[in-house]
Amino acid sequence: MRMVNLRAPYSARRVALVLAVILVLGFLLFPAQLQSVFQQVGSPLGWIISWPLQAVAGIHDSIADIWGRYVALQSVEEENQQLRRELDLLKEQNGQLREASVATERFSALLEFKRQVLPTSVAAQVIGRDTGNWYKTIILNKGASDGLQSDQGVITPAGVVGRVVKTTTSTAVVLLVTDPNNAIAGLIQRTRDEGIVEGTTQGQARLKYIPLLSNARPGDHVVTSGLVGGFPRGIPIGTIIRIDKEEEALFQSAELSPEVDPNRVEEVLVIQSSSIPTEGDRLGVPKPKS
Repeated sequence: MRMVNLRAPYSARRVALVLAVILVLGFLLFPAQLQSVFQQVGSPLGWIISWPLQAVAGIHDSIADIWGRYVALQSVEEENQQLRRELDLLKEQNGQLREASVATERFSALLEFKRQVLPTSVAAQVIGRDTGNWYKTIILNKGASDGLQSDQGVITPAGVVGRVVKTTTSTAVVLLVTDPNNAIAGLIQRTRDEGIVEGTTQGQARLKYIPLLSNARPGDHVVTSGLVGGFPRGIPIGTIIRIDKEEEALFQSAELSPEVDPNRVEEVLVIQSSSIPTEGDRLGVPKPKS
């Protein structure tokens, strides 16, 4: 009996494989188009094949939609990052503008105080600090070329900062009121008792040599007495927070809270004359003839 060879030629198999690959790729890449073609054929076979193509087309559309959303999200993310960078830059610029505005207000108030009270003083900015174990000082951006010299008082509108102890051509070193090596003649405003204000190791100040009979008490204000060069009378130094009386001592002493926090000072006035003009001098009232 003759056997029929059912094995297809190699070339036929390859053609069938290529057609199958093309068909699969067509399903994957152009499902909607193939679906339309088969539906137009109208045969039952066309409708049967179009059903899986509908599913493939739906998946294809879903993948395309997801991909489109992903690309859109990537674009939105890049835009958000750019906006965040611009926002950070604007915040930085805003902070700089606020700082400049605050500094301008402080300096304007300082110059107004200088004009009204101490016209012979020199305005300066703090450019350095040294609050180590040996000395508590600040460095100013004005020096001998601006008329600054040792022993001149340094103040702000709030009160005493310290005293100039060293100058160069363009800078000056100020020993703070809170330094134990500093000494300023002080006066208790309420009692009119005088003493010497010195700094303490705790960053405060102390009024020494208060008479034993003085009734000074916490809350009293201490100002410069004007008896020692560098400071005119009446510049605030600090407020008494505690009175110390030792048995058999010749004097009392008082712990002070300074009116000015030296660690936060940014602009100061250096006093070039220890005399403060009177109200009449500031208003231009002529003095009576003798």
